[in-house]
Amino acid sequence: MSSIPLNPSLDVQSLDILAIAAHRDDVEQTCGGTLLKAAQLGQRTGILDLTRGEMGTRGTAEDRAREADDAAKILGVSWRRALDIPDGRVENTYENRLKVATVIRETRPRAVILPYWKGRHPDHYTASVLGYEACFLAGLAKLALSSQPSAISQTSSGAAESGPLAPHRPFKIIYATLYYDIRPSFVVDIGEQFEGKFASILAYTSQFSDQEAGKDLFPARAEILARVESMARFYGMLGGVSHAEPFLQKEVGLVEDLLAIPVKSI
Repeated sequence: MSSIPLNPSLDVQSLDILAIAAHRDDVEQTCGGTLLKAAQLGQRTGILDLTRGEMGTRGTAEDRAREADDAAKILGVSWRRALDIPDGRVENTYENRLKVATVIRETRPRAVILPYWKGRHPDHYTASVLGYEACFLAGLAKLALSSQPSAISQTSSGAAESGPLAPHRPFKIIYATLYYDIRPSFVVDIGEQFEGKFASILAYTSQFSDQEAGKDLFPARAEILARVESMARFYGMLGGVSHAEPFLQKEVGLVEDLLAIPVKSI
């Protein structure tokens, strides 16, 4: 099982942003532009896919692993990994929370992006609650955790980290809301990153090429750009830019300078 290791020139236990999602290609669709923008700003980004996509209507887990690596390179992420949680059966169990908490301690992100906690697909909304509770567990000083090679795909070099992991809890947790119709707390301008976001989606050729399997569930390839762009333009309009991705935060926002708040009121 391939994965993209952290850049060896960087601290192996440090990411700025870690996006967690149920399936390979969820992150690309919901916050790919934001991750690309962060990488272009010099921030260290990573993706944790909870499943390997073995239950998908199209393609195989092996297909999606290769495509995930290709997409990650397009988005400039430093690290990507897939857990062994069964596709179509993402459950918020203590065992699964420990698997995710282990990754949180390994990568030590300052910010974590989770799926919104409501949606059509059970794996998506379960991943949201699972991810939040794992972030909490990861910060418990008396909880002993070490890397679990049997539960986590190894790096492309074949080596898996081992040994006790120090507690860590992300400073910020935000929710990518593109899969659910809710007014976001804020949007991220991805006007300059939209083409890269779309290219990362199309890297999943097993999912987004015209084929007989799942033709009633998946849009034709010619329609994909129109759908993705229309959503990005809608949220861009809300923020006064051309293209954007929507997010929600549970906390109240803090403003230092009223004159520095973006987006016109009238």
